[in-house]
Amino acid sequence: KLDMGNSGTSIRLISGVLAGQDFTVEMFGDDSLSKRPMDRVTIPLRQMGVEVSGQTERDLPPLTMHGSKSLKPIHYQLPVASAQVKSALIFAALQADGESVIIEKEKTRNHTEDMIVQFGGEINVNVKEIRIKGGQEFTGQDVVVPGDISSAAFWLVAGLIVPNANVVLENVGINETRTGILDVIEAMGGKMTISDVDDIAKSATITVETSELHGTEIGGEIIPRLIDELPIIALLATQASGTTIIRDAEELKVKETDRIQVVVDALNAMGADITPTDDGMIIKGKTPLHGAKINTFGDHRIGMMASIAALLVSEGDVELERAEAINTSYPSFFSDLEVLSHG
Repeated sequence: KLDMGNSGTSIRLISGVLAGQDFTVEMFGDDSLSKRPMDRVTIPLRQMGVEVSGQTERDLPPLTMHGSKSLKPIHYQLPVASAQVKSALIFAALQADGESVIIEKEKTRNHTEDMIVQFGGEINVNVKEIRIKGGQEFTGQDVVVPGDISSAAFWLVAGLIVPNANVVLENVGINETRTGILDVIEAMGGKMTISDVDDIAKSATITVETSELHGTEIGGEIIPRLIDELPIIALLATQASGTTIIRDAEELKVKETDRIQVVVDALNAMGADITPTDDGMIIKGKTPLHGAKINTFGDHRIGMMASIAALLVSEGDVELERAEAINTSYPSFFSDLEVLSHG
C-alpha cells in the first residue's frame, strides 16, 4: 500500500512507473485525492496490459494495480492537456516492448522529456507528437533542481500588488512550458525583470515591483503553461483595472478542488467581483479586499492565494480553515510570508 496524500502528480506518475512491475500495489490518498478521476491514466495503461481497478467508472482512488513485464507499446492521443498523464505514459512506454507514440492535445510542461535526454535516453518530440522506445538504458546524473515557478508565483503576485514592494526571487525555473504566468504579467503591464539566466538548469532571477496593472484575456494554448497558477492569477486580476477573462480552463474543475468555483467563492467573499463560467472566470477590477473566513477545502493553492490576498486587507482579518493543506507543496510558506511581510 502506498499513501499518496494529496498529490495527484505522485499517483499518476508512479502509476506509469509501476505499469512495468510484476506485483500488486494499492495507491490511496486523502479525501481530496479520493475524488480525483484517474481514468485518464488507467484507460491507456489497460491498453498496454496493466491490470488496474479503482472506484466508480472514473477510477477514483484507491487504485489497485498489477503491472506487466511484457507491456505492449501504445499509440495514444491524449483527450486532455495533462503533463501528468503524458509523463505516466512515457514512464510506461520506457518499459514496453517496442515504440510508443503519444500525441498531446496541447503542449504541456516537458520536464520528463528533458530529464530522459539528460540521463542519456532517446525521445523524439515533434510539436505535439512524442515517440519513445522501450528497453532503454540510462546513466546516473547530477541534477540541479530550480525553484518551482508555481510556488514562486505567489511571491511574484505579492510583489506586483502590495504597495511599495520590490521582491527578488532567485533560482526560479523558467522552463518554457511553465512560464505562462510571466507572459500574463507582461500583458498586464507588470514591472518585471529577468536576469542571471542559466540555460542548462533553465533558471533565472526574477525581480518584480508594485505596478499599475490592466486586465487581459487568458486562454487557448497558454493555459497548460499556467494551469496551476490560475488561482493566484485570479487574485492578480482583482487588482488590475478593467476586466480579465480566463477561458479554456475546464481542467481547473478536476484539481484538488473545483478551482473555478472555490477561487470565485473565496475572492468574492473578500470583496472581489468575479463571475464563474463553464471554463474559467470573468474578473472585474480594481477592487479593495476585506477580511473573511476562507476554507481551503484541502487545496494548497487556495490557501496560499488567500494568504497573499490577506496582505491587501485593511479591514478585518482573514481566517484560513484547513491551512495545513499548504504543506502539500510548500511547508515553509508561512515562514517565508513572515519575511515578506516584514520587508
